[in-house]
Amino acid sequence: MTMKKIGTAIITGASSGIGLAYAWRLAKRGYDLILVARKQPALEVIAEEIRDAHRLNVEILVADLATPEGCAATERLFGQRGEIEMLVNNAGMGAMGPVGDVDGATLLQLVNLNVVALTRLSHAALAAFRPRRHGTLINIGSIIAFRAAANAAAYSGSKAYVLNFTRSLQLENAGGDIRIQAVLPGPVRTAFFDAAGSDFSVFPEESYVSAEEVVDAALVGLDAGEEVSIPTLADSKEFKSYAALGERLRDLAGNKGIVAARYDNA
Repeated sequence: MTMKKIGTAIITGASSGIGLAYAWRLAKRGYDLILVARKQPALEVIAEEIRDAHRLNVEILVADLATPEGCAATERLFGQRGEIEMLVNNAGMGAMGPVGDVDGATLLQLVNLNVVALTRLSHAALAAFRPRRHGTLINIGSIIAFRAAANAAAYSGSKAYVLNFTRSLQLENAGGDIRIQAVLPGPVRTAFFDAAGSDFSVFPEESYVSAEEVVDAALVGLDAGEEVSIPTLADSKEFKSYAALGERLRDLAGNKGIVAARYDNA
């Protein structure tokens, strides 16, 4: 049986993969759920299964977050429902291949979903959480945020945005009871690769973990107060070193308004 109810969690991209794993894990923790995705039949089945297993309120919202209408419908939930305690911004897409070969409309869809929708929903969540001074925002990124990637330019750029955006939100909301976490998975065995126009062969077999492993690790990180959780990074100090190097580079480039000598063509 489920523990005492503790509020409602909205999960985007909840019909499969990481979003589906979050649905089951958060239900086990006692959250009522609002599951958001495009696939109504899959959402209905998942909602019924979780209701049966945990005796919780599980609602669905069929919405395409890459469209203004789908995004607005999800945003409205925060104004309508005072019990929302958590948002998991998981919905995303890949659009793999050289940028010149990818359809322009697909690239726009990626930006709208991975960047615009995540930004709008983060804003809506925080606008609801701040007056109450509590709530949890989880933004799902990717380890591809750490480097440029041929054949994944828009995807890597969007995930770099997710990381910097989420870390900036953490600075803006430091010292309070609003929890904000960035989760950066490595390769995960989900339907993502098929949808992105790729397959599992792009990484060695031993690189993959399951969606459930990612979510279990991320929730341990959340409970421990981690702001950036990277489930497959063995030593968290490595990320701290990476972040410190970025701070140093920014300071070196920005502390003095003097153009570097190598650019002097006089």
